[in-house]
Amino acid sequence: MSTAKIRTAGGRTRDAGRYMDLVRQFPLRPIRTKREYTAATKAMDTLAVRGEDDLNQDELDYLDVLTNLVEAFDAKRYPEPEAGTPLDRLKSLMKESGTSTADLGRLLGNSGLASQIVLGRRELSKSHIRTLSRHFKLDADYFL
Repeated sequence: MSTAKIRTAGGRTRDAGRYMDLVRQFPLRPIRTKREYTAATKAMDTLAVRGEDDLNQDELDYLDVLTNLVEAFDAKRYPEPEAGTPLDRLKSLMKESGTSTADLGRLLGNSGLASQIVLGRRELSKSHIRTLSRHFKLDADYFL
């Protein structure tokens, strides 16, 4: 089945058949897992390596939406560190997630240590940072 190619005002062609082929290869849905993320970036790279000048309008539209989905996953999984110290970031995460100092103590295996960290009397160790990054599903750099 062939589809008609239409020229857009910008001089690019539209090919609905090509767009649907791309959607069948990788449907445009929110990315929720690392596996979906890997598949999405692979689909994105396939188009991106060709360069914008070699893509028709439907391919550009698909790439634009797919890029937005990948960026949304990145922003959720690897948020930009907020301004401030690692302690400020930890306190912000604790507040957002409803994590108490006692919860932090259970997570780190020592409630007294958690209190000391929250009060700013102790700094986060590498071990604490690994534990926190796993728990909050963030890159360890967020706490540095």
